[in-house]
Amino acid sequence: MTRIGVTLGDPAGIGPEVAVKALNDAGRPDARIVVYGPAWALALGAEQAALSVPADCEMVDVGVPRPDDFEVGTVSAACGEAGVAAVERCARDAMAGRIAAMMTCPLHKEAIHAAGYVDDIGHQEILGRLSGATTTATMLMTPGLRVVHLSTHKSLIEAGRFVTRANVLDKLRLCHDSLTRWGLAKPRIAVAALNPHGGEGGLLGREEIDELAPAVADACELGIDARGPLSADSVFNRAIGGEFDVVLAMYHDQGHIAIKVHNFHESVTATLGIPLIRTSVDHGTAFDIAGRGIADPTGAIAALNAAVQLAEGTFGRPHDEAH
Repeated sequence: MTRIGVTLGDPAGIGPEVAVKALNDAGRPDARIVVYGPAWALALGAEQAALSVPADCEMVDVGVPRPDDFEVGTVSAACGEAGVAAVERCARDAMAGRIAAMMTCPLHKEAIHAAGYVDDIGHQEILGRLSGATTTATMLMTPGLRVVHLSTHKSLIEAGRFVTRANVLDKLRLCHDSLTRWGLAKPRIAVAALNPHGGEGGLLGREEIDELAPAVADACELGIDARGPLSADSVFNRAIGGEFDVVLAMYHDQGHIAIKVHNFHESVTATLGIPLIRTSVDHGTAFDIAGRGIADPTGAIAALNAAVQLAEGTFGRPHDEAH
């Protein structure tokens, strides 16, 4: 039976609650679940969800004690430490082959920094550090649409500077290789333009001419089915219609907005370029509703299902799974 690791995220957020709800989902895939985090956080999540933890789930307690001043919905170094410790232990088990994939619940960036992890902005950076991966990417998935990001945690000005021929080609190769490895033959990759209307022949910016088009040509010479650059105001709709399997977005919000407008509740994150399978919910810690028992587990359920699909090689084209 496929073994999937589930990390609880920041104990002060909604991660433990949605994790327990996902573990109790009637449609949960036939997989052995291993939960990573403090045992007290799992118990807290069960209390918040008003559910018990299924008996067939294993628990790996990362040993971070509950702080005396713990408060739901509050940033703390202890919760940041607990969240990172769970990710590190789960990732090491995945790289050692003890689990087939991992699904992560949300961390809080301020808590991570308070715990001393100043270079770890989020899961992608933690996993890159542990694995030694030099080129990684975030892929967002929701039924009918998948988006890979050229860059994520960069300011808009920095993201624009990151749009180079070499960087785009690296992400196209990474996207092609990852999707192929996950069982999607000959993935069709659309490259979104950076500038309005694709730059209007250089009138609104030359990145499409000087960087994007040459990178697409380079990728095609390598046998990658890359197309573009295509105007960002229409390429996502074309992908939803089944023309492309994935869109390479140029910056964080260009891709995130498209995914979350199309289907926010079922959106899932996957990390490309690391030697393990990792999916995640596509929402944050939601401190404003943490502890109230009202967190929606739809994203956690979708992320868990995606982890199993990727681990078992049943990852299909996005429009095959659209409702």
